[in-house]
Amino acid sequence: MGVFRRKYRKILADPHQSFISLLCEQCYDCAVANRTKKTIFRIILILILVPVLIFTVTGADIWSYGNQDEKRDADVIIVLGAAAYESGVTPVFAERINHAAELFRQGYADRIILTGGVAYGNSVSDAWIASQYAIETGIPEEVLILEEKSAVTYENMKYSKEIMDEYGFDTAIIVSDPLHMRRAMEMAEDNGIKAYSSPTASTRYITLTTQVPFLFRETYTLLGYRIMRLLGIGPQ
Repeated sequence: MGVFRRKYRKILADPHQSFISLLCEQCYDCAVANRTKKTIFRIILILILVPVLIFTVTGADIWSYGNQDEKRDADVIIVLGAAAYESGVTPVFAERINHAAELFRQGYADRIILTGGVAYGNSVSDAWIASQYAIETGIPEEVLILEEKSAVTYENMKYSKEIMDEYGFDTAIIVSDPLHMRRAMEMAEDNGIKAYSSPTASTRYITLTTQVPFLFRETYTLLGYRIMRLLGIGPQ
């Protein structure tokens, strides 16, 4: 109303200016204001939809990639760690070891690297606990190589690569749960490992109540890793 009053006073001061001119100016101002509001709305909508789209596409890629088994002859099988206690490995870790054992029996590789350092509350490494389970399943002890320094997936790959270099291994089959494979393979590549994915066929994450949180967590973690890598602030 303030704008209208100012323009009305201008008409009184200048009788030659018509009300039609005033209304045209008023309509123009309203149109500009509406366009500005629409522009702001579109920017906000884009800022919301783009991250949602990226998150959704990444999650779909993780899900799809987890269904691909690239196993082929390699120098070594790397089993990514999961929780373990001195009383034994967790069901998730056991399934990974079982899958690696089956690959070994089928002749895909002659050696197996079990990964995992000493977790809080344990006096021995997760890799050592895993080795005891692997031996119980019939895997010869001399086949096993223990990586006992890692605490996270990136370190699994970093220290496994050091072992591969020490033993002269060039290629590896990576074993983990399906939804973990995309991130694991990217980290393997970033550590210079020529790797092939082989997700566990009998994952413990089989219901929606377990799969959805796992997928959400993996998507969030993978995107965070990619952003840190792009900014050059990722793990070294």
